[in-house]
Amino acid sequence: MDPDVGLQVAARAARDFLEALGVTCDEPGTYNSPLRMAQAYREMLTPRAFEMTTFPNDEAYDELVVVRSIPVQSVCEHHLLPFTGTAHVGYLPGDRILGLSKFARVVEMFARRPQVQERLTRQITAWLDEQLRPGGVGVVIEAEHTCMTLRGVRAGETVTRTTALSGALRENPATRAEFLAAATA
Repeated sequence: MDPDVGLQVAARAARDFLEALGVTCDEPGTYNSPLRMAQAYREMLTPRAFEMTTFPNDEAYDELVVVRSIPVQSVCEHHLLPFTGTAHVGYLPGDRILGLSKFARVVEMFARRPQVQERLTRQITAWLDEQLRPGGVGVVIEAEHTCMTLRGVRAGETVTRTTALSGALRENPATRAEFLAAATA
């Protein structure tokens, strides 16, 4: 479907949805709300395209590389409400090293879809493991879920932490501890 046509269909559906819940969409402040709502969800559910950039590991670097505080913005697949936080990603380089900006792109690629945090953490780990064939990968995600803070239990400022590890980061206790200390410092 043409993206512009899809956006208009989504805006009509958003209007129907809002009006079914008693929200008037004919006021000056809400007239364009259905379109803005459709645009917002399209943005939240669409990752930017990127090309994986790796480089030969000419220096034979074999120590831990950790990129901390990568923004995470996703949508809970159960309530379609946002969850936001940070990802900390690390790896032990093999034959190739990853361009540093690509860590944020990989996080976004998996986050921009209806998702659960546990799966998101594993998907990032598995994808980096498959693409780079490193000595190990570690991902820690810390996020606040609005489906928990704004509705239901309304437990404000709660943070959920998930971890996924592979290779030496999972199997070697010292390497695991080094990654977790670096990622959550």
